[in-house]
Amino acid sequence: MPTGKVKFYDKDRGFGFVSRDDGGDVFVPKTALPDGVEELKPGMRLEFGVAAGKRGEQALSVRVLDEPPTMASARRPAEDLQIMVEDTIKLIELKVQPSLRRGKHPDRETGRKVAQILRAIAAELEA
Repeated sequence: MPTGKVKFYDKDRGFGFVSRDDGGDVFVPKTALPDGVEELKPGMRLEFGVAAGKRGEQALSVRVLDEPPTMASARRPAEDLQIMVEDTIKLIELKVQPSLRRGKHPDRETGRKVAQILRAIAAELEA
């Protein structure tokens, strides 16, 4: 049976594509997923049967071989995150709050940097 990696899968639309290890892409309909699997994530390794469809190859009877590594294993230790939060609070107090108190927004570069940092912290908290 051919194998490959999930390239894309749209749970709402119920289909996606797998890049075959031996070349080419294969259409994967929701009906080909194994029981209990609602969606595929990019990078998942799959084994699947192939049939000729109206627009090319279509996967049949998909079997998940392994899942991509999760972000949970890449999480920072809580102590590091705590330091990041403290430093961000100081940055906001020194660079953002004074402007806001004067009724102005901080300059664009400062705003962009603070927003980037806040997004990174939010991603760490969600992971």
